[in-house]
Amino acid sequence: MKIAFAADDRNATTDAVLAFLSEAGHEVLLPATSDDWPELGAAVGRAVTDGDADFGVVMCWTGTGTAIAANKVPGVRAALAWDTWIAAGARKWNDANVLALSLKRLAPDVAVEITEVFLSGIAPDARESANIARLGELDEPRR
Repeated sequence: MKIAFAADDRNATTDAVLAFLSEAGHEVLLPATSDDWPELGAAVGRAVTDGDADFGVVMCWTGTGTAIAANKVPGVRAALAWDTWIAAGARKWNDANVLALSLKRLAPDVAVEITEVFLSGIAPDARESANIARLGELDEPRR
């Protein structure tokens, strides 16, 4: 899979996630041209919605800022996850296509586990298809 990745800082957690992505055989794209978290999130979001990447992973101190920025891109469903259950639910119930992680509050091994679950191929729950479709409708401009 192609994974768009960006982080506004570098530490053992970001290094562990990047190493996992590479070792798992994913092609890692680095679409951001800025170190500012709003640009990072948006660049990853655009890479996913433009079809350049299958999924995205964004990381900032809390994960919140990059998630918000990614979610500004129509078609992005970024989810902030702090454990594997949240990551699995984000894929299953929300069809999330961008994973947001805290690079300051997650231990490297936990961040890798969360990323692995998120990318594990969990399919969206068919019972949630109407709600997931509704998210796309919310991207449309208000009149």
